[in-house]
Amino acid sequence: MIHGRTAAWLMKKILPFLMMTLGTFLVAAEVYFFEIPNKFAAGGVSGISIILSRFIPLSAETWIVILNVILLIIGFIFLGKGCGFKTVYCTLLYAGLLKLFEWLIPISQPLTDEPVIELLSVMVLLSIGGALVFRADATTGGTDIIAMILKKYTPLHVGKALFLVDFLVVLSAFFVYGFKIGLFSLFGLLARALFTDTLIENMDSCKWFTIITSKPDEICDFILKNLDRGATIVKGTGAFTGEGKTILNTVVQRSESYKLQKAIKEIDKSAFIIITTSSEIIGSGFRDM
Repeated sequence: MIHGRTAAWLMKKILPFLMMTLGTFLVAAEVYFFEIPNKFAAGGVSGISIILSRFIPLSAETWIVILNVILLIIGFIFLGKGCGFKTVYCTLLYAGLLKLFEWLIPISQPLTDEPVIELLSVMVLLSIGGALVFRADATTGGTDIIAMILKKYTPLHVGKALFLVDFLVVLSAFFVYGFKIGLFSLFGLLARALFTDTLIENMDSCKWFTIITSKPDEICDFILKNLDRGATIVKGTGAFTGEGKTILNTVVQRSESYKLQKAIKEIDKSAFIIITTSSEIIGSGFRDM
């Protein structure tokens, strides 16, 4: 049987790999099945490729592969090892999946005659896929590599610079594919940022417990042994009773929150618990600095 700490270590190593693989698959699927057939040029390398495919006789999938490989090479030139294994893995997997889809499931028109439904599909798949990749501290390459380079070598606000590039791509869609597709591309750009950011915050959210209890040792024992988390013990005095109190502070993942609440109530029915949601925790056992 695998020891608890060993299993946790394995999960810490394997889970990010699974997350970025699934996330990259979802991003590639939404681009191939929904963005490209509908010409939703909502920014990024996929949007640029959709525009280029109108003027140069290469498929948008092929342009995405070409541009991603070029940007990956540029990333190695300017960032070196800073480009990272995860970025290389996701970029090559993304390109490979697009060409695999193109070979196995060739499509030349939208899957449905409902562009709103297809745009919603783009939002959902891209938000989930992008959040999974980001949560694994990875990227699918493309304009993210440009962001890394800008961040390293210039004082520019990276988010604003990339949004400007994406907006220019969307603006091009109005002239190249018409007003209707241009509007869909604009909505896609705005929704992508909103949905992805919201989902990432929800995925990263943790629960901060402040526990006022008369049985701190038993609760600490549960936190340390069952949840493999730490806690901070603070001595206090009740303002109304004047009695000495013990205050425990700990942070757990959302999935561990219910277990801790249940355990506290079983150990000390009179415990007073304050639970606060935090969008990001940086430190041992959570996200790295």
